Amino acid sequence: MRNVKILPPEELTGIRYTSPAKKAAGLKGVSIAMKHLSEELGLAAGMKLMTSINQKHGADCPGCAWPDPEHRSKLFEYCENGAKAVAEEATRKRVGPLFFKKHSVNELSNWSDFQIGKAGRLTHPMILKEDSAHYEPISWEDAFSLIADKLRSIDPNEAIFYTSGRTGNETAFLYQLMVRKYGTNNLPDCSNMCHESSGVGLSHTVGIGKGSVTLQDMYEAEVILVVGQNPGTNHPRMLNALQKCKKNGGKVVHVNPLPEVGTDRFVDPQSPLEILKGGTKVADQFLQVRINGDIALFKLIMLSLLRREEEQPGKVLDHEFIQAHTSGFEEMKHALLQEDPNVLLKQCGLELAQVEETAALIANHQKIIICWAMGVTQHKNGVATVQEIVNLLLMKGSIGKPGAGTCPVRGHSNVQGDRTMGIFEKPSSSLLDSLDKRYAFKSPRQHGHDVVDAIKAMHNGKAKFFMAMGGNFISATPDSEVTGRAMQNCDMTVQISTKLNRSHLVTGKTAIILPCLSRTDRDVKNGKPQFQTVENSMGVVHSSRGSLKPITGLKAEIDIVCGIAQALFESDSSLKWEEWSNNYDLIRDEIEAVIPGFDDYNRRVRNPGGFHLPNGARNREFATESGKASFTVNALPKVDATEAEFVMMTIRTHDQYNTTIYGLDDRYRGIENERRVVLINPDDAKDKGLKKGDLVDIEGVYQGEKRYARKFHILPYSIPSKCIGTYFPEANVLVPLESYAEKSQTPTSKFIEVNLIPHSES
Repeated sequence: MRNVKILPPEELTGIRYTSPAKKAAGLKGVSIAMKHLSEELGLAAGMKLMTSINQKHGADCPGCAWPDPEHRSKLFEYCENGAKAVAEEATRKRVGPLFFKKHSVNELSNWSDFQIGKAGRLTHPMILKEDSAHYEPISWEDAFSLIADKLRSIDPNEAIFYTSGRTGNETAFLYQLMVRKYGTNNLPDCSNMCHESSGVGLSHTVGIGKGSVTLQDMYEAEVILVVGQNPGTNHPRMLNALQKCKKNGGKVVHVNPLPEVGTDRFVDPQSPLEILKGGTKVADQFLQVRINGDIALFKLIMLSLLRREEEQPGKVLDHEFIQAHTSGFEEMKHALLQEDPNVLLKQCGLELAQVEETAALIANHQKIIICWAMGVTQHKNGVATVQEIVNLLLMKGSIGKPGAGTCPVRGHSNVQGDRTMGIFEKPSSSLLDSLDKRYAFKSPRQHGHDVVDAIKAMHNGKAKFFMAMGGNFISATPDSEVTGRAMQNCDMTVQISTKLNRSHLVTGKTAIILPCLSRTDRDVKNGKPQFQTVENSMGVVHSSRGSLKPITGLKAEIDIVCGIAQALFESDSSLKWEEWSNNYDLIRDEIEAVIPGFDDYNRRVRNPGGFHLPNGARNREFATESGKASFTVNALPKVDATEAEFVMMTIRTHDQYNTTIYGLDDRYRGIENERRVVLINPDDAKDKGLKKGDLVDIEGVYQGEKRYARKFHILPYSIPSKCIGTYFPEANVLVPLESYAEKSQTPTSKFIEVNLIPHSES
């Protein structure tokens, strides 16, 4: 009998407190990177492998999507967390038939996500039959046949095809082609849970759902705002770009509810001088806003700019740009002038002098970049906050010129490329028309399910099949218990994966694991090495090729997609699945024929460093209805809890990347050997009678419904009053499925109303 636990165990691992770090990276980061490489594959082998990571003819790091510089270090073109990510997938540990014979899914579901992830690389295709609690081996052919049979037995719109952001462009293109030929647009992906608000907000205002800046712009910027983002942990190589900006005379402003060491002081481990002098002070200003106080802050800054423009006409705003390239300025200005500055100050939680200091920086400069991440997008008003960021940049004419523009900082290393390749539940008519013309079938026009709608469909019995191209859907998604039960409603679930995770344990009635090559594995077809391509956070497409000898019997993701497609479409030979599987250049020919911007793809992607995709906003060519960039009017959001006492945001530790947990420490915040921690304002803790180390249960309240995450340590910390922070995925159970951003449906993982209740073992 199967009796799987959906949630991670509520066990404590023995918390230890240290002093929060005073600087990021440096020799400490190097030593920890070496430790992880040594533990997983041996230090010598690990160091040899890392010399190819992020190099022009090497493998793209499977971590973040930060772009690579033109001139790269031959030894260390990666960060500490990049080394951890590579070590995790290059590990010598194995999860094969003997492992699954020994451990049932019931037992494994009682392991922590950390323990599950550390089990090792998957080695064989496996099946979990409906009446069993143990996975068993299955041949590739039988697995493909079972999947095809199931898909043919249901309506295409009863199938869900999820995609993680590390999939290469070639795989993503074939995956969406297979799904649309099958007859559905049910293509949710990890973007739905992170930067969907960015895509929607940017598309509406500047005509493209991507950022407008290049890495060179970062170096040339006069002012960079880093908003709702922790680059020291989540995008460490971004610190090099901020450091170069500083050396060129630029200023950096960090806007975040938590102070983060990465934006305080950064020690470049490649520079002996930096190590000797103790690094570079990164942020010139730190604005510690309340959770979701960003719109109020931006409105205050813009009000200050309007006042300064009145005092110095023509010296603050870029009226020439506003007149020639924008629409809606007067409407936005009129609405802005109706705002009460006192209300705005209360909402953002800052002193007026702090806001005016930042406004003065912006007023006196033209080359301004605003970077942001989940702290902006994972709110009900996530789209509106992105649009308010655009308003500020448009007032200054700070878009479409060197050193200025929008910079949403993406997570997964090819999440942006997946969307470019057509992984989208709401595809454009132009994409579908191109597919129809090229392949002589009629693509479905009905919009498909995003992540939230997919969970609802499975929960309501309207989806019977779920396939994931990478990722850990169960641990990444909101409302963990609801999501888990929804997945268990499916007749069949399929995971294409490199390593074991909780999504292999919380499954449909029948579950199949298809193990694939990792980013660092060699991929050779008929004696000829193959490579895939990826698109980084700034729209550069470049090659990625692995160098490690792969585990015998694994298949590349492309082989898996083509194998399923051949079994699904049987005698239909109109699409060349077998040829594509054996020669990735042929796939790139198909991409060139269908996706704009990929002219002469095979030649250009072989250029060292790849090539930039077209970006209208970068050239002040705005693909909006008016042909101009749009100012918008955005209402003030809710910042106070109304159903509970606190507003909670979920965050990462320094020892994790998304749902992959490398260790149990968060050394930048002074926490060791524990993840079940609540960061709380010291005065709030005192008012509640709580002290460091006390155990509490977190009670989430949404529209009268209550959810619980139990047994968390209290840690008084520098965070605004009535705001708390906790780590995901442990706290994902508290994020309501019905609470999501307007227009983008991004779950509100950064705004959850909660109460703290003293924990009782009874």
